[in-house]
Amino acid sequence: MKNKILTNVILASCFIVALAVFADLSGKWSGTVTTAGGTNFPLTYQFKVDGGALTGTVTSPQGELAITDGKTDGTAFTFNVDVNGSIIKNVGRYYAAGDTVSMDIDFGGSKTHTRLVRPQ
Repeated sequence: MKNKILTNVILASCFIVALAVFADLSGKWSGTVTTAGGTNFPLTYQFKVDGGALTGTVTSPQGELAITDGKTDGTAFTFNVDVNGSIIKNVGRYYAAGDTVSMDIDFGGSKTHTRLVRPQ
């Protein structure tokens, strides 16, 4: 009986921790992407996490685009952005300790890395 109670407490604790991680990714994040040509583009992401689904928007100097096919599993997440018919794949990881996001962006084979932080 004690093992069953202990197991339930551990499972409930893990679930609460997982919800806290998902909730922390939600919100506004900012960073800069540098293209292969050396041009810097400021980007602002608005993430919304609902269970394992990730939705939201990304805003650049060219406008706002929807995040599609977003998924999150703990601290790892993926999503796509459709830019004029070209699908841009994004893979990231959330680091709660530093309140940062590390993200790889694939522009049709041309990959770049960026770090996002919460605006102050």
